[in-house]
Amino acid sequence: MTNRFRELERPQTGRLKDVVLMATVTGFESLRIPRKSDMKQFAELFEPLFLGSSDEARRQAAAALSRCAHVPEPVALLIGSMPISIAATFLTRSKAVSDRVLISIIRRQGRSHATAIAHRENLSPSVVDALVEHHQAVYPSGQPDTNQAKANAVSSWQPAGDSASSDRIAREDKLREEIKALVRAEPRDRASRIRPIDELHQALLMRFARSGEAVLFATALADALQSSRALAERILLDISGQQLAVTLSALEFPASEMNSLLEALYPHLSERLGGGTRATALIDTVARKVSIERVEAWLRADDPGAAEPARYEAHLADNRASDPRQQEGRPAVTHRGTAEPVRGFGRR
Repeated sequence: MTNRFRELERPQTGRLKDVVLMATVTGFESLRIPRKSDMKQFAELFEPLFLGSSDEARRQAAAALSRCAHVPEPVALLIGSMPISIAATFLTRSKAVSDRVLISIIRRQGRSHATAIAHRENLSPSVVDALVEHHQAVYPSGQPDTNQAKANAVSSWQPAGDSASSDRIAREDKLREEIKALVRAEPRDRASRIRPIDELHQALLMRFARSGEAVLFATALADALQSSRALAERILLDISGQQLAVTLSALEFPASEMNSLLEALYPHLSERLGGGTRATALIDTVARKVSIERVEAWLRADDPGAAEPARYEAHLADNRASDPRQQEGRPAVTHRGTAEPVRGFGRR
């Protein structure tokens, strides 16, 4: 009897892996902005723990990671490839999953995974195209196959208690029509030329801002925007900091460091205003979607081939084009062969 109680005191192997898995996920979730080394280490630890844990622990880990802003791509692909009972919450809510991972899951997994992805907010055109292709591959004629049609016909004769399945089918059909409408309405040429800033440019901008090297800061900013240096200098000339805040927001510059960068370049933004500083209030007024649109407009105007520069011509040039706003007061003077005496006013 004593030996049996000792066995109960020993932790079970599966339970121990569940605890380690949740501790690993909690530690990663506490990192606000994980580094590349943190992402790589977490991806290496997560896979064996996740595969060796129970389904309940997997479900809890997937739900916890769905709230993280940064998830390694191998981890997202592993969770999304799990059965839908585990992956549903992650596929529906996580904002850290890239379009490449979503498209891979749609093409490799079944209909339930595609339905979960279709319930996400702000689907990109490429993901919508993948959903439509998946639907067309399952139903080439645009309608369910014969067996599914028979099943629907039989379900219509079922009692009222089985109406849930028919409602689900109706919702799925409606969702397909909405996806097709989105594909028809979404323009294909909306790919933004603005890419999120990388760690190297983040470090350079912070270093040059703190050291007050405006010339080097403008050079690094132009490199991050893939624009001319003149555009970066015009952005910095706005001493209110509004244009630079808009640019950093479009580049997805970390909000935790944007405040100190603006205060370093524009010292007046460090003044206290309410519960924060002027830089904090300025950042709060910047919306990322509007920032992307404004910066894209600046980049289009900065493009060398966007507009041909105007040619300068002197006002009194011989080849000056006629101005339709002015009427010719007198005919052009013709040069005569013999010079005529010039008559003046007054006495000689």
